[in-house]
Amino acid sequence: MIFDAARTAAFELISPPFRAVFFKTLGLTVLALVALWLGLTSLVEWLALPWLQTLLPGLPSWAGLIGSIIAAIALAFGMALLIAPVTAVVAGLFLDDIAEVVERTDYPLDAPGRAMPALRSLVLALRFLGVVILGNLVALLLLLVPGINIAAFFVVNGYLLGREFFEFAAMRFRPEDEARALRKRYAGTVFLAGLVISAFLAIPLLNLVTPLFAAAMMVHLHKAISARETARFPRA
Repeated sequence: MIFDAARTAAFELISPPFRAVFFKTLGLTVLALVALWLGLTSLVEWLALPWLQTLLPGLPSWAGLIGSIIAAIALAFGMALLIAPVTAVVAGLFLDDIAEVVERTDYPLDAPGRAMPALRSLVLALRFLGVVILGNLVALLLLLVPGINIAAFFVVNGYLLGREFFEFAAMRFRPEDEARALRKRYAGTVFLAGLVISAFLAIPLLNLVTPLFAAAMMVHLHKAISARETARFPRA
């Protein structure tokens, strides 16, 4: 069930509808990073350089130029580290688009899910960002423990990502409390699916499309679990 969901979602990432969402996500991410770059550069020029000149008066003019170059390099490294988190936030706004593509393409006879309101999508995107940051902070704290650091990365991210994305897929069809209860009932399956998402997250470049892959995968997983639930507890 998990393997089928992951394989189908991975193949769907290269389909035209998915590419359209990805390029839209990438374009907005680039715009966000450019705006952030310009803002931080202006802040450095406005605050840091005058403060440095006040602290160390009499510096030659070339020292300021070198300081600007060093600041630009530091900002460039900072931007590189922010690519994945910013992409995660932007992609989180288009999770419903991905879910709709999957439902329309692979489950055309089923009733479509309900798209979440824009504010709820933004909250989910920010929660995903928080999950990624929290998971990696926990793993970072365990870096000094041999043999545990890598396992911690996968276990923490597997649990948190599996929980967030499964509940997203389930809430398109169920009330939030019911979606959470279903996730708890299949906690082991959802956790294993989260481990697959964690592996995706750990691969450079592929981590940029992790939210899109995770959303598609969990739509398939929720459909499979729903079918199993229906078979176990048929409605009268």
